[in-house]
Parts: sequence; C-alpha cells; structure tokens
Amino acid sequence: MTNTMLAGLSLIDSTGLSILATTLTALVLGIAANFWLRARYGALEKDLRGARDGDTTFSHPVLRHIVQDATEAAGRSREVNTQAIIEDCFHADLRPMLLAERFIRGATGLVIILGLLGTFYGLTLSIGKIVHLVGTETGAATDIAQGVGQGLTNALSGMSVAFSNSLVGILSAVVLTVIGILSNVSDRRTAVMVQIETSLDRVRVQRPAAGGATEIA
Repeated sequence: MTNTMLAGLSLIDSTGLSILATTLTALVLGIAANFWLRARYGALEKDLRGARDGDTTFSHPVLRHIVQDATEAAGRSREVNTQAIIEDCFHADLRPMLLAERFIRGATGLVIILGLLGTFYGLTLSIGKIVHLVGTETGAATDIAQGVGQGLTNALSGMSVAFSNSLVGILSAVVLTVIGILSNVSDRRTAVMVQIETSLDRVRVQRPAAGGATEIA
C-alpha cells in the first residue's frame, strides 16, 4: 500500500505538491497553535493559584494589568465591571494568542478548501490532457500506441493530484476537528477569564474611600 501511495505521489506535478504542502503546513500549525495556547492559558491558571491565598502580586503582565485597571476603576466608582476590564486587557495584551485562536477556528475550513483546490486543479489538468490525447493525430500504429500510453500516464497524473489533495484535506480536517473537540481553546480561555474574575472578587480589590482612608470594595 505504501509503495502504491508513493507511486501515486510521484505522478503529482510541482503545483499539486505545493498545494499538498500548504495543506499539511496548515494542519501542523493548527495543532501547534492549539498546544501553545493550552500551555499559555495553563501558565495563567498557575499564576492565579496564588490569589487563593490573597496574593495579587502576579508575575504575568496581563494579570497585573487587570488588577491595576480594576483597582483604578474601584477608586472611581463603587460599581466595577470586572468582566469588561478582563476582556479589554485580553484584547490589548494577548493579541497573538487571540489571533492563534482565530486561526485554529478557521484551520479546519482552510484545509478543506485547500483539498478542494487541489482536487479541481487535478481534475482540470487531467481533463485537459485527455482532450489533448483525443485530438492528437498520429500516423503509424506504433506511434498511436505510444501516444495513447503517454497520454494516459499524463492524464493519470492529474487524477493523482486530485485524489491525493482530497485525501489529505479530508484527513487534516478530521484531525483538527477531533483535536478541537478534545481540546477547545476557546472554552479554555473562557474558563481562565472566569477564574480571573472569581479571584478578583475573592481578594476584594481595595479602593480609596473618601477622606483618604482605604476600604474593601
């Protein structure tokens, strides 16, 4: 089976191989981005554990930014929209992570589209070569046999491009879908944001009261 697959791949032209390589690259980037985001959100959760003991001296910049903004908001008003503060800080400080999350959401559709692109390219290539084969006029019987054999080989190369890209695109989509089900980074981010909001409520962000005293919000 492996030899058959390798023989089929040997018929694919450079454009077909480029589409295949792009599909596999999207697959690898989607998987890598998923694990990278899980590690980053895991680091945030680890830093949040210190807040359980009342310690808000976080090492992660975004957590320090959230605490600072929440403290300043508590000094201006008794009503602090913690959720809005957390979302603003995430969008301001974690843009690469949010971009990677959007890429993960679109990676499944991307590999399917790339697979279809390779499929239609291969079919178009194959049909064009068949039309050229049918319209070619040869003289001797030997020339006809050689021409038909060469023409069929060229036509099969286009079919190889089409089916190889379809197979790779579908398999990549399946892999990304399964990983997305088992490891949904959007749900992980939402869970981290809820933990941050809970931690801020637990430690009770301090705000300055009238007269210069300090009270617990």
